[in-house]
Amino acid sequence: MSRTADGQDDIYRLLQQHLDKQAVGFPASPTGADTRFLAELFKPEEARVALKLSYQPMPQDQVVAATAHDFPADQTVALLESAFQKGAIGWKLRGGVPHWHVMPMVIGMYEAQDGEPSSGFLAAAGEYMRTKAYGRSLASTKPSQMRTIPIGKGIAAEHLLATYDEVRALVNASPGPFVLMKCICREEMRIEGKACAQTSRLETCLAMGGMAAMVLRRGHGRQVTAAEALAVLQQNEDDCLVLQPSNARQAEFVCSCCGCCCGMLGLQKRLPNPVDFWASNYYASVDAAACSGCGACVKRCQVNAV
Repeated sequence: MSRTADGQDDIYRLLQQHLDKQAVGFPASPTGADTRFLAELFKPEEARVALKLSYQPMPQDQVVAATAHDFPADQTVALLESAFQKGAIGWKLRGGVPHWHVMPMVIGMYEAQDGEPSSGFLAAAGEYMRTKAYGRSLASTKPSQMRTIPIGKGIAAEHLLATYDEVRALVNASPGPFVLMKCICREEMRIEGKACAQTSRLETCLAMGGMAAMVLRRGHGRQVTAAEALAVLQQNEDDCLVLQPSNARQAEFVCSCCGCCCGMLGLQKRLPNPVDFWASNYYASVDAAACSGCGACVKRCQVNAV
């Protein structure tokens, strides 16, 4: 175990190990990018509180009790709030009671940096997400965090799971609120001077329901109506972006991904057989009799699968 400047055990290594035990792992990086990433988000005291959290939302009074040996109640609450405001941990309001939980790197801490991420954060995040250990961990998570959906044209869904693969149905089924957010992947590329090949728009990510409420509480994003959200998703489709909602009965986010900027698609493209790591109720096939050889599908595909 490495040591911090004041001689204490490295709290960020402990936090990395704790996060790696959650539903979506956070494996160690041989380059140290994992702990550098965490140090960009958590103060040591915030990290110590986060060690008491899991991916399951915990009532605030239970968090206070769990940290009673380390901090007084008011300090624990203040540390929770400060970590939350930085997008380091998550918050939900259930029955009027604040609940707190740790978040995975993706989808979670990384996407929460939709304001002005620091250069140190972007450097550590970019280095970490390119490691094989993280790629294997994220891609092998079951069930998959995200589900890929078709563009909704020319497809007759004939089974009960069709509504989970229909983004419009997911939006219409959500109680709201709806919040548009900047895509952190394209923002990172923009800061590096690399323009997205598919769209010049940054505000392409959609949060819904509980996640949208969390984003609004932090003062981020732009609240829109369901109709406005659908209009943006339609434009995303027109720009050949891949719509990937959270893989749940009541989706709380929809990512609109490109092959040049998106960390998730970039990861999957580097895998030897990426189809094994996609969750979708559909697959594409070529109708040789109907195909004119126009090449539209080749241009549209964001993972060079055609």
